[in-house]
Amino acid sequence: MSVDHYENFPVASILMPKHLRKPVAAIYHFARAADDIADEGDLPDEERLRQLAEFRAELARIDENKTPLTPLFRKLAAEIQQHALPMQPFYDLLDAFSQDVVKKRYQDFSDLLDYCRRSANPVGTLLLHLYEEATPVNLAYSNAICTSLQLINFWQDVQKDYAIGRIYLPLDELAQYGVSEAQIAQCICDDAWRRLMQFQVDRARAMMLSGVPLGNILTGRIGLEMRMIIAGGLRILDKLENIQFDIFRHRPVLRPFDWIIMLAKSASLRF
Repeated sequence: MSVDHYENFPVASILMPKHLRKPVAAIYHFARAADDIADEGDLPDEERLRQLAEFRAELARIDENKTPLTPLFRKLAAEIQQHALPMQPFYDLLDAFSQDVVKKRYQDFSDLLDYCRRSANPVGTLLLHLYEEATPVNLAYSNAICTSLQLINFWQDVQKDYAIGRIYLPLDELAQYGVSEAQIAQCICDDAWRRLMQFQVDRARAMMLSGVPLGNILTGRIGLEMRMIIAGGLRILDKLENIQFDIFRHRPVLRPFDWIIMLAKSASLRF
């Protein structure tokens, strides 16, 4: 993931084995381009959905062993063929991006999890296929890590998402903790908000920790890459707690010193 959109996507990591950088880059550019259609600029929703439909049509061409019309998808098709990547994760990502265009609220956590299943988990699935490690057990660990990373990104970006009309905090949990949409709009960080966010952070941390074994199952540089990703997510959660959940004034990010701490923790997986 990139600095702006996919913050945990290892597209440029020096830890990524050289032979995997090209397919990872192809997956990243696909996801980044689709995400930009859903999020960037001032296009009307109908145009965003039309462009995402064009992406879906390009995936169908790959699925039917036809040559895609655009360079982005021709490059993607070559990597899909060379590495025998499954097509469903790409369709799932497009479904999630299309959902972002039309759906701005989530009633409960299961509703949000369904979105994460399509917006985040496919990336981990594709990477495990590239690693030739896509066992059912590994996929379950990966899903926990990817969903947790997506939730962590949501909690970093509550204000940013609200500015484009979206709230990813489940509505029933907002009500349970006595937090209103007006409070988010007014950037009010009170005790009710802190209790709500502590609950979100605790749940995301538990989910991330449930996926930690994957960092030991994967070996070599790939294993270290995974442990660094896990450590990075957990570090952001720590930072959210350290600012007492006032993300309206302090968006937590990873600084150079954080990477030293993450590397140290990654060596032993003592999170």
